[in-house]
Amino acid sequence: MFVAMNHFNVAEGKAEEFENTWRNRETYLDGVPGFVEFALLKADAEGEYISHSVWQDRAAFEDWTNSEAFVKGHRQGSLTGVLEGAPHVSTYQAIIVQGPDGRTVDAE
Repeated sequence: MFVAMNHFNVAEGKAEEFENTWRNRETYLDGVPGFVEFALLKADAEGEYISHSVWQDRAAFEDWTNSEAFVKGHRQGSLTGVLEGAPHVSTYQAIIVQGPDGRTVDAE
C-alpha cells in the first residue's frame, strides 16, 4: 500500500468554500488502476486539511500522476485566495497494515 497526502492551509473564513470545491469537483478516479480510496481530512486545528489517497503501490500512484485523469482532475477551479501558501505533498510506503479483524500483514 502507498499513501499520498497533500497538506493545505486554508485562509480564515474560507473553509466552507474549500470544502465545497472538493465536494463539487469530478475526481476522475473511477477505474484508475491501483486506486484504493480517497478522503479529505479536516484537522482540529483551524484551516488545516489533508487530501489522503491510498494506492495499491507507488507505481500506480506515479502512473496516475502522469495520466490524463490527473490533468483533468487538477485543472478544475482555482484555490487562489482560499489557501495560505502552496500545498505540501507527502508520500508514504506502508510497512505494516492491520485490518479490522486484527489481522496484520507485512505491506512491503
